[in-house]
Amino acid sequence: MTELLNRFIKYVKINTMSKENVDHTPSTKEQFDLANLLKNELQELGLEDITLNDKCILTATLKSNCSSNLTIGFIAHLDTIPDFSGKNVKPNIIENYDGKDIKLNNITITNEKFPFLKNLKGHTIVTTDGTTVLGADDKAGVAIIMQMLTDFVKKPDLKHVNIKVAFTPDEEIGGGIHEFDVNKFNCDFAYTVDGSNYNEINYENFNAASAAVTIKGLDIHPGDAKGHMLNASLIANEFINMLPVQKNPMYTEGYEGFIHLTKMKGEVGEANLEFILREHDLNKLNELKQNLLDITDFLNKKYKDVVTTIIKDSYYNMYEKIKLDDRSVKRAIKAINDLGYNATTKPIRGGTDGAHLTMMGLNTPNLGTGGYNCHGPYELLSVNEMKKVLEIVKKIAAE
Repeated sequence: MTELLNRFIKYVKINTMSKENVDHTPSTKEQFDLANLLKNELQELGLEDITLNDKCILTATLKSNCSSNLTIGFIAHLDTIPDFSGKNVKPNIIENYDGKDIKLNNITITNEKFPFLKNLKGHTIVTTDGTTVLGADDKAGVAIIMQMLTDFVKKPDLKHVNIKVAFTPDEEIGGGIHEFDVNKFNCDFAYTVDGSNYNEINYENFNAASAAVTIKGLDIHPGDAKGHMLNASLIANEFINMLPVQKNPMYTEGYEGFIHLTKMKGEVGEANLEFILREHDLNKLNELKQNLLDITDFLNKKYKDVVTTIIKDSYYNMYEKIKLDDRSVKRAIKAINDLGYNATTKPIRGGTDGAHLTMMGLNTPNLGTGGYNCHGPYELLSVNEMKKVLEIVKKIAAE
């Protein structure tokens, strides 16, 4: 196995699952296991300014060995999702993959469900045994960054700019990045290495909000209900049926936004609905918000003030900041194209740590990793594509 693949396998065997609904960062102490390993590796490489704080944010610096004063950051997250097991990962390495369906212990990764498999024929790929996530999201990114540093340190004739690296916790639950000190990191711009396609750069993402709807009913004996009962669950159903059907996420793609019902709970006396709202255009997001408020107003007039809707913004589209200073995007596109990989761009139908960092003042588009099917047992990694991303980040950091 190559040094890069060995590194990746070592990292994915460390359980770093994050945990939702906790009030501390990191959400799980196990994330420190990987952070401490990486800290030791950074020390062995001789990097400077190595810091691992009590929030499990690890940062370090590799100083420029050329005349450039530019400082570029590379960032990856430590955690894997809380919703599917990342414990006892058993990587399954398939060399010279034949492009056919992949049978694991209890599942099959099929071409019918995942047509991209045909493009990986001949690659070395890594899957799990079918019982856990692999953790390519984002330990492939961690491995790529660490290998980049290793290659630059071991080959001082390779000229590079100032490089800052950061490994952060709790990305999968949207928590850890809020503890990040952008001013202390002090970069001209940065990249998260946390995507999929090796030749893709993402610098647009959704604007996002959440909405919590509470409906208060009047629960009385059904024998005496006429003219008096208000069934909160039925009013909740009415609320849902008033939503624009074309904004259901199952009917949207590309730049199309959505209103997504994520949770509902109801009895006669009270019902609760939770939504997430997404649009790349901030004006369109405000229209989605207003749609919910209009439904609320209509039902309150109909049933005399029984519905309360609270809307909160979650994150914003990084493009609004990056378009004012697009050096990061131009540099990545040039690096990818110079290597002959034909750079592509794609809007993210979600959010990234990079979106938060960009709004915090550090422009941070997203690069790929070669990972596919993240967040479940079908996850896999193309080692060939991971190697290409390694070439790309080294090209970006080159003089």
